[in-house]
This record gives sequence, structure tokens and C-alpha cells, in this order.
Amino acid sequence: VNELYVDDPDKDSGGKIEVNLNISLPNLHCELVGLDIQDEMGRHEVGHIDNSMKIPLNNGDGCRFEGHFSINKVPGNFHVSTHSATAQPQNPDMTHIIHKLSFGDKLQVQNVHGAFNALEGADKLSSNPLASHDYILKIVPTVYEDMSGKQRYSYQYTVANKEYVAYSHTGRIIPAIWFRYDLSPITVKYTERRQPLYRFITSICAIIGGTFTVAGILDSCIFTASEAWKKIQLGKMQ
Repeated sequence: VNELYVDDPDKDSGGKIEVNLNISLPNLHCELVGLDIQDEMGRHEVGHIDNSMKIPLNNGDGCRFEGHFSINKVPGNFHVSTHSATAQPQNPDMTHIIHKLSFGDKLQVQNVHGAFNALEGADKLSSNPLASHDYILKIVPTVYEDMSGKQRYSYQYTVANKEYVAYSHTGRIIPAIWFRYDLSPITVKYTERRQPLYRFITSICAIIGGTFTVAGILDSCIFTASEAWKKIQLGKMQ
């Protein structure tokens, strides 16, 4: 059963949302890759390293970044860039593939379909290497409650994106991959319920009644056709 309402469902989270990010930059060295986090509560963290891992690709010429971190439940952004590097490269190549971007608990429920990993497989390898990428996310809180009453909290999201080469009066701005997010006040709740017995009985009665009705119609049609055929045969004999 699906329902929508206005609420902050996971009040025990401390105002935090867990984020899982897995992205490959095949043309940027791992020592240059970093994660920065900013939001409207004043957080400004450059080069976040907790619960993150960098895996060299293409003989060290590229990098796969995997990170697990938390963000505050306020508008903000996190971005993959070279901002935390000790020395900035002349021409950083921000072409990339996003393998995973998800929020909250992982839901693996067969009958629940949603945009829990909407950016999976996003391929920007053919983009301008010097371009920045903006992914604008609208995060929707999602609750799944099973028949035992246990609840799991996840987040779906919609996404729009653009890419551009940014300039200022001092020249070209260092490119980055931006994930700018805002939260929807609407919560989606999926509740697992067992079908009541009376509905099962009603369905069985409807099936039995429909079967008898169809059988009656077929019997009537066969009887009518049989009588017509008999009349035709009698007519031929006369």
C-alpha cells in the first residue's frame, strides 16, 4: 500500500542522511581526487577522507572513488574535484562514470520500484574534459514498513544535469562534479499488508460466479447452434 504525507520520518537519524557514492574518473590521478561537502548550516569540508577509498585505474592514470559519508538534512552540495590537492593540475579531466549514488538504507524489495539509484550508469566519458558537471537532486524520503511493523528508511531522488566550462574575471575556474541537493517535504511510505480473508473469499466467489456465467453462455450458444443445425438438416431432408 502506498501513501504520501508531509513529515520527517527518520527522527532518530540526528538530522543526517547517509550517502553512498561510487564514481570512476579514468583520466584523473587518485592523488588529485577529493570530496568536498558544503551546506546551508555552515558546513564546509574540503577533502573528506573518512570511510572513503581511492582505487587506481588505467595503470594509475585514473581513479575510482568510493565514499560513505553523511550530509545534513538541509540544502547543500557535495562535489568531486581537485580542490583538496596540494598542487592543482593544469588541465584536470573530469570525464566520469557514476556507478552508484544512493541515500539511506538499501531497499531490496521485489514489489517496490523507485528511483533509489537514479544516476547509476551515468556516462560522461565523451564530455568536454575541462567541463564542470552539475547534478541537481531532489531527494524524497521513503519509508518501507513490513508486516512485522519494522521500518526501513531510504531516499529516492530525481535528477537534472548540465555541463559547462566556467570562467571568472581571473580566467577558467577549476572544473568539478557537483551534486546539489534539496529535500522534498513529501514522504513516500510503502506498507506491506496481508490480504484480509473476506477479500480472498469474495474473489473466490467472483471467480466461481464468473465461471458459471461463462459456462451458461457457452451452453446456451452450443444449444442454439445445435437446434439451428437440426432445423437445417430437417429442411434438407424435406
